Amino acid sequence: MQNKKIILIALCVVAAALFFFLGRSGKEENIPSGELSIAPTLQVADAATKVKLLPAELQGKVLLINIWASWCQPCKEEMPSLEALYRSMSSTEGFRMITILYKDSPEGALDYMKSQGYTFPVYIDADGVSAKKYGVTGVPETFIVDKQGKLVKKVIGGMDWNSAEVKDYLQALLKQ
Repeated sequence: MQNKKIILIALCVVAAALFFFLGRSGKEENIPSGELSIAPTLQVADAATKVKLLPAELQGKVLLINIWASWCQPCKEEMPSLEALYRSMSSTEGFRMITILYKDSPEGALDYMKSQGYTFPVYIDADGVSAKKYGVTGVPETFIVDKQGKLVKKVIGGMDWNSAEVKDYLQALLKQ
């Protein structure tokens, strides 16, 4: 029993040190394995084409769902890393990045994306249904869903999405 406590304390210290040294500004929340829940269905449409994203298109895929707005400074700060992640993983079988506008004009957001050279897909949640289902309280917020459709991580705030740690984490989910 004493050994388990020491191991647990050591793991907490290591995790805190990693968080501190990696300089992450986002608040990561791992969803405890006993509380894994099925990720809510998204009800969004592609901002450029107005084509709806169908749940069947997402089955069996690892999803990175980023909710953002073009008026949000922390969102703008993490956009280059989202673009880099998208470019490096968009052709990865079983991975899908979905970015969803939150309380923003699709036209204005698409103009912003074009001006910055961003190419990742942007979806709109016109009625805010998906944001409500995911419990979004502000932007940016990011959710990671595993291939079984379970919500495994939530990050509140901006972060470096193109880091080796993030890519390793996503690759591990893809191998499950």
